[in-house]
Amino acid sequence: MQSMTGFGRSVVNSDGREVTVELKSVNHRFLDISVRAPRVFSFVEEQIKQWIGDSFARGHIDVYINYRNTRTDARTVQVDEGLLRQYILAFGKLRAAGIKGRLKAEKAAALPDVLTVTANQDDQDAIKELARQAVSEACAQMAKMRATEGECMKKDLLSKLDAIEQGRIGIKALAEGVSKELAEKLRQRLAELLGEIPVDEQRLAQELAIYADRLAIDEELVRLEAHINNMRAYMEVNEPQGRKLEFILQEINREVNTIGSKAMNTAIQTIVVDMKGELEKLREQVQNVE
Repeated sequence: MQSMTGFGRSVVNSDGREVTVELKSVNHRFLDISVRAPRVFSFVEEQIKQWIGDSFARGHIDVYINYRNTRTDARTVQVDEGLLRQYILAFGKLRAAGIKGRLKAEKAAALPDVLTVTANQDDQDAIKELARQAVSEACAQMAKMRATEGECMKKDLLSKLDAIEQGRIGIKALAEGVSKELAEKLRQRLAELLGEIPVDEQRLAQELAIYADRLAIDEELVRLEAHINNMRAYMEVNEPQGRKLEFILQEINREVNTIGSKAMNTAIQTIVVDMKGELEKLREQVQNVE
């Protein structure tokens, strides 16, 4: 089982280039990847998303990429010779006006827009390979974190599922005597209302059978047991489980609600309330399962 919450970071260096990739993921209904990277990575951004998508099925993943190029050929300094000539002419006019001083090279370099630093076209193949390595390592690190958290979540989910199973067992034990109890109460009530008037036992038996059938929860208990076992089994499958677990929980919730609406017994109603509380906790936890 994998959580959708995790973090991964990798720094890769080669031949004067350094790529840093950080991944941060939180729960999301689908796989949603957001990349924040320097413009030099724009050509490989979709490929980066594909690499990450090969490792994860769900979650919102923020990708942060930093790049450093310390190679000697990374940048070029260019001189705007035309602008420099204009500066020299202007300085000549200033000297003619009586202002002393000479324009030295270091002062000329400090003049606005005389020097321009531009980044050279980088090697896209080298950048792509560094990005691939950094993304792969960051994904592996985040997958490990998500797996570790997923195992903790699995234990918690199984614990809550056990509580629901205990509730089912308790309801089943109580339900066995509910029909007889209701039948006896109805007989007593009829005896109070009719007084000396004789009761048609055959008709009463038929009505009691119909009433008991409407209140019977045997089928719901059987389906509930099947859904609980199904959820336990699916939690052992080595694939993304979150969406399927959400569906199974919906089925469990439906059976518990039906039992609560049918059961005419205070003890059963109390157990149903407790089961709904555990189901709510399960739903919140499953939201973070990949």
